[in-house]
Amino acid sequence: MVLRTRRPTGSVPWPLILLEGGEKVGKSWSAATLTTSPRIGRAFWIALGEVDADEYGALPGADFEIVEHDGTFSSILSAVTDIHALAAEAEPGQPPVTLVIDTMSAEWEWLKDWADERARQSDKNKKILARDPNAEIVIPPNVWTDTNARHRKLTRLLMTLKGVVVMIARGRETIAVDDHGRPISGTKEYRVDGQKGLPFDASVWIRMHRDRRSIIVGCRSIHTGIRPGRDQPMELSDDWTLDWVIFDLLKCNPDTSHAARLVDRRPEMTPEQIRAEALKATSIERLRELFEQTRALGYEGVLVTDNFGNEGELAQLITYLANQMRAGNAATGEAETGGSQNQPRATPEQQVMLTELFVEAGGFEDSAERDTYIAEVLGRPVAETELNVHEAETVASRLRQDIRAEADKAKAARANTASKEAVR
Repeated sequence: MVLRTRRPTGSVPWPLILLEGGEKVGKSWSAATLTTSPRIGRAFWIALGEVDADEYGALPGADFEIVEHDGTFSSILSAVTDIHALAAEAEPGQPPVTLVIDTMSAEWEWLKDWADERARQSDKNKKILARDPNAEIVIPPNVWTDTNARHRKLTRLLMTLKGVVVMIARGRETIAVDDHGRPISGTKEYRVDGQKGLPFDASVWIRMHRDRRSIIVGCRSIHTGIRPGRDQPMELSDDWTLDWVIFDLLKCNPDTSHAARLVDRRPEMTPEQIRAEALKATSIERLRELFEQTRALGYEGVLVTDNFGNEGELAQLITYLANQMRAGNAATGEAETGGSQNQPRATPEQQVMLTELFVEAGGFEDSAERDTYIAEVLGRPVAETELNVHEAETVASRLRQDIRAEADKAKAARANTASKEAVR
């Protein structure tokens, strides 16, 4: 794999703002006020678990569109996907698209309800509920995994939207609990209602209060002067606005700001999936691809079984299947595609040399072991008898290196033993 790097741009990405606080502290008002700014572009408002923001449209200068949905998570995700695509089309210098979600607390409540509904539909829980309709239903880990995956799909769109996103959430003080969920007497802690990773995903975290000034709890920016882990939260002035935070404090600039870059994990084939694919492969070229994938993922030594229940290493299975396919092709006169049939075969002298080197290296009495070694050296499954001149030389060179390495290791071990005996 070729190492790819790039230099940091130093430009400021568009923010994902978490705006949270207690009831009636002005969270929605602050978000609606943002839409009056001439420095933002088309603005969208998605209400979840809250009444629509129609009344805020009467604010002088307010300019936003209310996104209609049917109350399902899929309709929310579809709307955000469309807004994400719309924002991506904006040219540099244009005011940013803005999205307000009111609230992300309700988003997580909806997903928890979905998890509960799924858990109740399992055969096991249906039987429990049939006996006792009021029985407590425990949501299993696999359902929580799916629930968090749905949330992650939404937040990934929000994190990478080419514009401003304001996530409104509820925050409150609550009695602290220990690791077992028991209340700790006399102690309180502050919590944001929502999926537990919400504050981590936000690039700016603002907390609003009714009886004191709002604060920036945390901020991923070099321009705010807040040093993560060292400085106290920044207290905001009485007349602060989201417009000021975005463009003056964070220094966002429509000419240079960009969508945040986020690389998610890409799905990889499991050893079992590669095994299943290899067993049904119809060409040697496909087996080569699977072998290369096996090496890249480090699965060579993973134990798998073939169709007959025989256990062996995955790399050996693919090599065996390739050799079987070659034998079948040779019997029918079918040419191997994508291989080395157009190059001259290894000479008899090279074949003898390889045999001698395998004997000297030791541990290669079985032809399958030799074929596996050859496949590891060349990066593809190929039988010892199918090597061309260049491949034979490559394998021989590698064998000589391994033999020398083993000899050096043995020499060092003897020297170490002699040194210990001399000390005695």
